Amino acid sequence: MPVSVAALYRFTRFPDCAALVAPLAAACAANDLRGTLLLAPEGINGTIAGAADAVAAVLADIRALPGCAALEVKTSFAANMPFHRMKVRVKGEIVTMGQPDIDPLAAGNYVDPADWNALIADPATIVIDTRNDYEVGIGSFAGAIDPATRSFRDFPAWFRANRDALFGNGPGNGTAPRVAMFCTGGIRCEKATAFLKAEGIADVHHLKGGILKYLETVPAEDSLWQGECFVFDERVSVGHGLVEGSHALCRACRMPVSAADRASSDYVMGVSCPACHATRSAAQRTGYAERHRQAQLAQARGEAHIGAKLPRRGDD
Repeated sequence: MPVSVAALYRFTRFPDCAALVAPLAAACAANDLRGTLLLAPEGINGTIAGAADAVAAVLADIRALPGCAALEVKTSFAANMPFHRMKVRVKGEIVTMGQPDIDPLAAGNYVDPADWNALIADPATIVIDTRNDYEVGIGSFAGAIDPATRSFRDFPAWFRANRDALFGNGPGNGTAPRVAMFCTGGIRCEKATAFLKAEGIADVHHLKGGILKYLETVPAEDSLWQGECFVFDERVSVGHGLVEGSHALCRACRMPVSAADRASSDYVMGVSCPACHATRSAAQRTGYAERHRQAQLAQARGEAHIGAKLPRRGDD
């Protein structure tokens, strides 16, 4: 049977999130799940994978936590287990923006995927992709602004530096801009709307459930999405219907690698890709080659090789 993969998050208040770690870790272990769950005073975020009934059991446990009854979950399926192990840990933020005064519970307006096309097709709407540059590089909504940030922590500085350019000659001559933002699963754009509201932008909207929910529920023939969506597990990318995409992962730099990239002479499986070939030394590439060899040997034995890097843990 395919592996059930549940991406989830919820902004809520956990006065003692450390006390939640052991019970959640035990529930995941009892149900033979793998993935990552992050807990912080502002809520929970993560992805878990395993048998469908096991995932459902742990989701029920999470929904029983304070403020988590309306947990946002996107479910997809993978042919193979996309994670090597299970981690439950505490962080300062469930999605790192580095703005301690922002209250993520004071977010903007949710927009259902069914209503998203009309909002972003309106020329009076400024559409911003809140994801990182390597994610935007393989797919985005037509006409969306790419901040070209390396991490979500860079988003506040980008916005402040570009505010006048965005709104000075925009809708309402800069007096009442309407902003629509999106990200992979909804968590970054939700927190970004809280940031913009704190910056004085009142008419702010975000895609409920993120790109994943949009790709799951909006028919391909009606879609304004272009390309594939990067995901933070071994599937690397997904397309409409959340089917596994065409991208692979460079094990050296953990960047998504397209079919065209894989045709390049700079691409060596497990060792390098066009994005990193020139920045790695011969000694580093030798090390990557040995790691790849060990991973292949482990796979042949039917074992997981935890030294093979997963996609970088992003912000969803």
